[in-house]
Amino acid sequence: MTATLEPTAALEAAVKASPGPSPADVIRRAKEAGVQIVDVKFTDLPGTWQHFSVPLKELEEATFTEGLGFDGSSIRGFQAINESDMLLMPDPASAFVDPCLAVPTLSLTCDIVDPITREPYSRDPRYVARKAEAFLKKSGVATTAYFGPEAEFYIFNSVRFDQNAHEGYYHIDSEEGIWNSGTNGTANLGHRPRHKEGYFPVPPTDKLQDLRSKIVLAMIAAGIEVEVHHHEVGTAGQTEIDMRYNTLMRMADQIMMYKYIVKNVCNQHGYTATFMPKPMFGDNGSGMHVHMSLWNDDKNLFYDRNGYALISDAARYYIGGLIKHAPALLAFAAPTTNSYRRLVPGYEAPTNLIYSQRNRSAICRIPMYSTSPKAKRLEFRAPDPSSNPYLTFAALLMAGLDGIKNKIEPPKPMDVDLYELEPDERRHVKNTPGSLLESLQALEADHDFLLEGGVFTQDLIDTWLALKRTKDVDAVALRPHPYEFFLYYDV
Repeated sequence: MTATLEPTAALEAAVKASPGPSPADVIRRAKEAGVQIVDVKFTDLPGTWQHFSVPLKELEEATFTEGLGFDGSSIRGFQAINESDMLLMPDPASAFVDPCLAVPTLSLTCDIVDPITREPYSRDPRYVARKAEAFLKKSGVATTAYFGPEAEFYIFNSVRFDQNAHEGYYHIDSEEGIWNSGTNGTANLGHRPRHKEGYFPVPPTDKLQDLRSKIVLAMIAAGIEVEVHHHEVGTAGQTEIDMRYNTLMRMADQIMMYKYIVKNVCNQHGYTATFMPKPMFGDNGSGMHVHMSLWNDDKNLFYDRNGYALISDAARYYIGGLIKHAPALLAFAAPTTNSYRRLVPGYEAPTNLIYSQRNRSAICRIPMYSTSPKAKRLEFRAPDPSSNPYLTFAALLMAGLDGIKNKIEPPKPMDVDLYELEPDERRHVKNTPGSLLESLQALEADHDFLLEGGVFTQDLIDTWLALKRTKDVDAVALRPHPYEFFLYYDV
């Protein structure tokens, strides 16, 4: 399929509306910091950073308007080989000195444009996020959307995996893994979190305190505001580091930075980190709960002191949009076959299309830590960190705005443990899709709300559906699973 190229007006408006350093400022600060290399990064359609580097002397003020060329046909979900030439346009507001590299390196996140028309590339995830923010302002509903994701991950000591015609396996190991309690070799010092008991233990049970602190300090050095870090529920090094909320696109930028820094700091210290939603059987998966609020300048539109859980009508309708479109949203927010091994009952995963205050078994939770109007927000708990944050955050915003526009009422809130409902009560509660294929089918049937204002394009959605069906669903379905040998070898 051929991607569409769109007018620059929305992008230009978004850029002008975002204060930040000028290209001259970026170059001057880079020289003052002793930078020698400039690394330019962009995000492919599935949501992985790609990059190349140039010497600092190659970075000029004109580079920010003339761009840097690359081969778009070699990038997942991008161009055909006959129209492969594309341009990267560095965003000066994204600049930071990379805290993970020995050679002083300036990192710049880029937008993607066509070299002939100079128009933004419709399959550029960052452009989708820009358009979502522009659409919000144009809607008149709010001036700003704030996002605060909580991306969890696992830290292992080693990982081995392979898939061939004659074998398929994975093996992970962790000094924290409870399965190592009986290891007989070097001195076994014990103190390991049991399965599903890794929430908040102190060292020596929490063996990763210093490593997490090093990750946090690297994030701070890169300009990210960090609020807290801690061990998560899973044994074997499940971790969470929370960033202070930010605007939609900037927070998506920060998620990309976050994953990059986590992986590199762990690697430098002899560990490996994964953002797979469900790397271990029998323990909690890794989610990315997304906190959201809409503001008009300094007024939080989600607060109402007289509303249920102190939320406004606008917040309730926003929830209505999220729940109505949840099956389709998960095609972006839970975009891997592995995502649906996490979205099962019994592991604190949100499988119920219900909202509630305080209740972590609901797909949409209203935190009640504070009664302050500024703190009122919604938490959508279904996304996971395998998702592309630009597409996920944009899709969540579009679903919520659709809810406000059409005054979509969500199901009545349920302040009970939804996993313990009696059968008669449970039959009235809808659930999240059971597989990636089901979510893709839901997106195929329900995506008009994403097309509003040209935020998403039909081409991008069609490309996403085709990519996910061939590279994820079909690829996994065609391969024998190791457990199938246990079940069926003797049939």
